[in-house]
Amino acid sequence: MSELTSMMNIGREMARKLTAVGIDSPEKLVQSGAEQAFIKLKEVYPKVCLVHLYALEGAICNIEFNSLSEHRKKELKEFSDFLKL
Repeated sequence: MSELTSMMNIGREMARKLTAVGIDSPEKLVQSGAEQAFIKLKEVYPKVCLVHLYALEGAICNIEFNSLSEHRKKELKEFSDFLKL
């Protein structure tokens, strides 16, 4: 879990949740991708939201989540909205 917290945007709580769904290292997060990690989180923690998805993507890209491109934010929002259907 401590390795996860070394990633940008991943605090202790997010690292704990990721570990609980089987993503216990930065490599596993990168391998799964933000969308798949978000799906796993959503199954166990239904209150995770779009900001969590942005944070995951930012962690994978090693940038602050609010620095994601508008295009990528739009893609992630559409993905999140699709899951709500």
